[in-house]
Amino acid sequence: MSMKIKFWGVRGSIPCPGAQTMKYGGNTACIELRFPEINRLIIIDAGSGIRELGNFIMANDFRRGPINTDIFLTHTHWDHIMGFPFFTPIYVPGSVIRIHGPVSFEGDTLAKIVGDQLTYRYFPVRQEELAARIDYFDLKEGALDLGDGITVTAKYLNHPILCLGYRFAWQGKTICTAYDTEPFRNVFCTDLADPSYDEGMATEGQLVAEEQNAVLEHFFAGADLLVHDAQYTQEEYQARFIGWGHSSFEHTVAAARRTGVKSLALFHHDPMRTDAQIDALTEKYCVSVGQEDPEVFFAREGLERAI
Repeated sequence: MSMKIKFWGVRGSIPCPGAQTMKYGGNTACIELRFPEINRLIIIDAGSGIRELGNFIMANDFRRGPINTDIFLTHTHWDHIMGFPFFTPIYVPGSVIRIHGPVSFEGDTLAKIVGDQLTYRYFPVRQEELAARIDYFDLKEGALDLGDGITVTAKYLNHPILCLGYRFAWQGKTICTAYDTEPFRNVFCTDLADPSYDEGMATEGQLVAEEQNAVLEHFFAGADLLVHDAQYTQEEYQARFIGWGHSSFEHTVAAARRTGVKSLALFHHDPMRTDAQIDALTEKYCVSVGQEDPEVFFAREGLERAI
């Protein structure tokens, strides 16, 4: 018995179709998780990649009856929800779709944040006109029983808005996601010459950052497959992107090695990164040093794995 994962969108920030992104794909985040023996489907994120997934579902799953599925959103930045209006099953009577995700702004529900894309201001169809039954569930950290022996644990990540990592477990196997996120860091001044320097605050800030990084690593430790944010090289991250909510290849690979992850999918590719550049990065970062090292690979559209 196995879980099967398929990547439908692996880019970050914005879709980037074109001749230089055909190998790894230009669609934004969407992952399909299937449980063939129990006929369950879970979708992680509704970036532009969910459009092709919806077309696949209609051509294959719909033959067996109306669609009944769960969508787990990591967060509500647009590149992770923008494909939802183009997901064909939402227009089909009888479809039942449960959408789970975190909400950063208490005044707005998940239904409003996702559904506001479906207003005449932005789109020719309103959410009220959709034929499917769509239920929304605001998530916080914690564990959920999804039935059929499937459980999911949600963990807050380090991103400019609330963002959740997910750990799906079934029949002793686990698949984890940890994107969009970057390492927790000391946000207090550490420059002794700075007038604002406070030794107590600097020390406490460092301890908290180390503690939270350890908590996140514990969350995905031992996973059969970890899909982790890896948008930048360490040099790029240090030079320009600290605080943007994304990780470096070096940090991600080292964390997976420390925690006994079996396979690591590098995910959320920078939209400016070409296929040729990712191929070059593969030669550098997807190399095993020891027998206990995880298999490391760059996620690409259409890639399927059984766990």
